[in-house]
Amino acid sequence: MKLAKLLSAITLICGLFLIYPSDSAQAQARGEGGNFGLGVMLGEPTGISAKVWNSDKSAFGFGAAWSFGRYDAVHLHADYLRHSWIQGVEKGDLAFYYGIGGRIVLADDPGIGVRIPLGLNYVVPDAPIDIFVEAVPILDLAPSTDFDGNGALGIRFYF
Repeated sequence: MKLAKLLSAITLICGLFLIYPSDSAQAQARGEGGNFGLGVMLGEPTGISAKVWNSDKSAFGFGAAWSFGRYDAVHLHADYLRHSWIQGVEKGDLAFYYGIGGRIVLADDPGIGVRIPLGLNYVVPDAPIDIFVEAVPILDLAPSTDFDGNGALGIRFYF
């Protein structure tokens, strides 16, 4: 019952994030394509990555993946991300990003946690593609309090 309430709350929050007004002219402004990106992430966990830009400096990141680590289960996450663009990059654009979010691990003993993603995002010049690498400290809240971590290398195509 607790898991059902938690899933309902997370679905509501993610839905509100998706309808948050975005400016497509400004969103993903440093690259080609639209403000919605879809791709893959390799690491822990490995799976599908999505990103929705709200502005030149903020976005929401989502993942649906398989955790090969201690959980060996489906991993879902959603993050709010802030980007600081690095000056002096000759081709393309590079940003350091940081944020906060949550995750659900759908294992035999389901878990939830708070994520703090830290990473680099490179926007390929003249292409609707970005490449990212991130490290994510995690504070698991249930079924027990514990520290964990994720990390991934990924690529997304923007529509």
